[in-house]
Amino acid sequence: MQAFTSMNGKAALLRLEELELFRSLPDAALTTVRAAMQVDRVASGSVVFEQGERASRAFALGSGSIRISQTGQEGGQAIVRFIAPGEMFGTVPLFTDHLFPANAITAESSVILSWSEQGLVDLMTSYPAIALNVIHVLGTRLGEAQERMRELATLRAEQRLAQAILRLAAQAGSNCPEGTAITIPLRRKDIAEYAGTTLYTASRTLATWEKAGVLTSRGQYITVRDLGAMRGIGDTGTD
Repeated sequence: MQAFTSMNGKAALLRLEELELFRSLPDAALTTVRAAMQVDRVASGSVVFEQGERASRAFALGSGSIRISQTGQEGGQAIVRFIAPGEMFGTVPLFTDHLFPANAITAESSVILSWSEQGLVDLMTSYPAIALNVIHVLGTRLGEAQERMRELATLRAEQRLAQAILRLAAQAGSNCPEGTAITIPLRRKDIAEYAGTTLYTASRTLATWEKAGVLTSRGQYITVRDLGAMRGIGDTGTD
């Protein structure tokens, strides 16, 4: 892991009770969680951890955004998930083989919260609700992973791109006068990898949608102007 700049916990933009790991915890428990917590401000493009590196801490995102990507044996890379504020990441290996299955790189300046492995185990022992939260998160993400596998096997590139945009809008969308603004910075390369298509196809399709008024793009930020139209493009024909 790259060296981070430690900082006071007050600088984290989310309150602890807003983190998916610690929902429904009483104030006394949150005080204990805070005492065990390390808070770091990380520059954009920083490596939080690398695929194959040994895991020793559990992470959650206080602010910013993170790309989770996997590298194949021949060097090819694919983005498997984006992490938005409030979400945990890099935690599963603590309960399996202790090896990170993917890379985590900040997409923008971020605030990262973390707990040592023993610290997390102690918290889960004292407050079983944390363990239940972990199970809930893992179950949800497993379902999402299975859905993405189905999309890759059955949908056209345009549909997969629409589903990727809709997923990001649901995960990190903010209402604005123009529609739903996705708050994660997205390179065209990111969207292509996330949807399992080529950079050319992603760029051409997004330009077509922008011309049709379905979305707008300013730099690396996308706003979905017509969610109904985007859902229609991504319609898989299933209920």
